Amino acid sequence: MGQRATLGSLLFLFGLFGICTGFEQENCTNYNLQFERVYSVPGDVAMLTSSLVSSEVFNFETVPYNFTWYDSKTGQEISNETSRILAHGETLWFLNITLDEDGEYVSILRTPSWCYRQATRLVVERPVAGECGRPRKAYQTLTNGVADTLSCPLKEYIDKLDSYNITSSLEWYRGCDPIVDGNDRYTYLPDGKLNIGLVESTNNFYTCTLTFSLGGRIGSVSETIEAFVSRKYSMTPRVNQPANEIIKEQMGSNFYKLCRVFVPCVGKPSVDIVWLVRDEFILNTDPADRVYTSEQRKEAQKVPEEGVWLERVLTISELREEDFHINYTCRAYSARGFPESYFTLLPADPNDILPIGSVLGGVTVLFIVSVSIYYLFKVDIVLWFRSMFPILYTNTDLDGKLYDAYVAYAQPRAVGFSAEVEAFVLHTLPQVLEKACGYKLFIAGRDCMPGMAVVDSVEENIQASRRLLLLYTATTFISKRHKSSISNNNNNISKSSDSRDNSESKTSDRSSNMSFDGSEEVYPDSRQQLECLEAMHRTLLEESLKVILVEMEEITPAQLALFPESMRHLRNKQGAVCWWKNPSMKQRWRTCMRTKEDEEKGGQDTQPSASISPSSRFWKEMRYSMPVRGKRALYPEKTALLNL
Repeated sequence: MGQRATLGSLLFLFGLFGICTGFEQENCTNYNLQFERVYSVPGDVAMLTSSLVSSEVFNFETVPYNFTWYDSKTGQEISNETSRILAHGETLWFLNITLDEDGEYVSILRTPSWCYRQATRLVVERPVAGECGRPRKAYQTLTNGVADTLSCPLKEYIDKLDSYNITSSLEWYRGCDPIVDGNDRYTYLPDGKLNIGLVESTNNFYTCTLTFSLGGRIGSVSETIEAFVSRKYSMTPRVNQPANEIIKEQMGSNFYKLCRVFVPCVGKPSVDIVWLVRDEFILNTDPADRVYTSEQRKEAQKVPEEGVWLERVLTISELREEDFHINYTCRAYSARGFPESYFTLLPADPNDILPIGSVLGGVTVLFIVSVSIYYLFKVDIVLWFRSMFPILYTNTDLDGKLYDAYVAYAQPRAVGFSAEVEAFVLHTLPQVLEKACGYKLFIAGRDCMPGMAVVDSVEENIQASRRLLLLYTATTFISKRHKSSISNNNNNISKSSDSRDNSESKTSDRSSNMSFDGSEEVYPDSRQQLECLEAMHRTLLEESLKVILVEMEEITPAQLALFPESMRHLRNKQGAVCWWKNPSMKQRWRTCMRTKEDEEKGGQDTQPSASISPSSRFWKEMRYSMPVRGKRALYPEKTALLNL
């Protein structure tokens, strides 16, 4: 290691000695004369750049180096002593060039261990008499009749000045006339470009002049372009597909993606499209391979815009894990640029639609079935729940009420009186609701206090009851003014409406002659009237009492139309428990009355009828509407958990 360091130091000193004695004495790696020449005219600025600073020559990012420029004519080093020549690293500037400076200039790059040599040719020419441009011209093509762009050949000068943080200005000329930015179809663009809004059919000369200040001097350099106008053109390609998108596919599936590019052109465009992945070209077109592309296809188009569509299909016969999470790029190669677009391939999301749909469908079906079952068996479910969990319901024995229900029906000699209804009230109701179910009923004629006023009896006993059972038939509420022959659909017995309208409304003094539905005609039975008035007042106005409507026979629409408005409203609002729907009633009312034979046997039926069984549909609906016999103690600050 010591010998190598010593040898390196000797070579570096030898290089420094070569600086003093001339470059010819140094044994450097010679890269000879650069192929590209630099052309200039007297008075312009010329820039010579060495290409030795390259990774192909040495590792310039880690190895220190320095540059020295020499004039090949004299062999002497070029210094910055004169104000016209400036050496700046690998770049040599001539700020005001003359014809005498035409020739070769040698740059030597020295490192601590070696040196490299290269020559650059500078050609200084006289301007052509009568021409405003440079004698050497660049050639560019414009497309006739469309907008097109010229690029100034001084891009290297602009980039080098930008690296020095030196501001420069660029001006364009057409022939000898300056071009004003934004005037007469011309627009200055960044990066030294000139946009021509509409190219004319004639060829023209365009000159771009770059002006800047360097080394304390203001200089300029120009380049002239001879623009040829072509009737055939090919504009910048436009990538239509892919569209910088994300595509999700299943692992193991076949995958196809189209690269589709439109080239606005007249004639045959010189454009190729390729697929790239990880910056590597996919050139294979053999379908036997897993990843391949199709041959490039062309399709001409005339309208709406003339041009050519180019297509190339990327195929992956079986997607693998390494194919995901990377970009696949479609790139178009043309003289006007390399536009590209890509897509990113990702694994497809798990298909949750089927399981989610199945779960939602199952939940929906279960919900519909549950709701249907509940509505079909609501009464049975509620009665079962009450019997299984009575602790959840308040003990009604502590609410101060004496009766579970007040039974209201048409009394004898009253409008709509029915012996069958009376028998049902006096025999069937107590047998089922009181004896079988344990409820306590108040029945007028059975439980009235002797000598008590009718008004007081009705009001006090309804107040002491938790429910009011209102039993009615088709003729219960029919007044005298509606006297007519009405057909009874259940027993086919024709009855006359010979009763009069209700006579009293519930008032504070109970003395008004108005009925509860607004009629001025009165019932002959004041108890029936008062019961109806009290029930409607507490139910519809105070909402302090729940009325259970018990429909003893089928009511036709015509008969219902003759009912008081309050009754129709209450019936529509909450419905009625229909005795006439009881399927066990083979003969109407027979189950409601006892025969003499039954009475002789102590009131016991020879065979109990299903119509008086608490498990029949009618009695289940009655029990559902009756108060709940709970076991939970009543606290003022708490309410029942359920109100079924």
